Amino acid sequence: MPEDKFIFLGKRIRSARKECQLTQQELADQSGLAVKTIQDIEKGRKNPTYETLCLLIDRLGVSANTLFPSKSTIDAETLQHLLGKLQACNKQNQKMVLNSLNFLVEQVLEIQNNPENSDSQ
Repeated sequence: MPEDKFIFLGKRIRSARKECQLTQQELADQSGLAVKTIQDIEKGRKNPTYETLCLLIDRLGVSANTLFPSKSTIDAETLQHLLGKLQACNKQNQKMVLNSLNFLVEQVLEIQNNPENSDSQ
C-alpha cells in the first residue's frame, strides 16, 4: 500500500478516535493494542494487520469502508442518509427495498454494459 494510503488510513482512524473522545492511550487499552501501534498507524508509519484493523473497527464502531479511499462517486453523506432511512424500516421492508434496489441496479448495469440493448427498448 503506498505511503499516501497509510496516511489516509491514519487520518481516518484518528478522526474516528476523536469522535469517540478517546486518547491514543485509551484506544490502545480498550482495543488491546500498544499505544505505539496506535501512534504509528495514525501517523501513517505502520501498515496495520487485518487483526489490528478488526480491533480498531470494533472499538471505534466504524465501517471498514470509512477507513479506506473510495472510488465511489456517491457522496458519503447522501449514502449515509439513504442507509439511515433503510435502517428505520422493519426487517421485512428492508428486505423488500434491498431486493428492489438490487434488481434496479442489475438492470442499469446491463443497460450500461450493453448499450446496444437499450436502443431496441
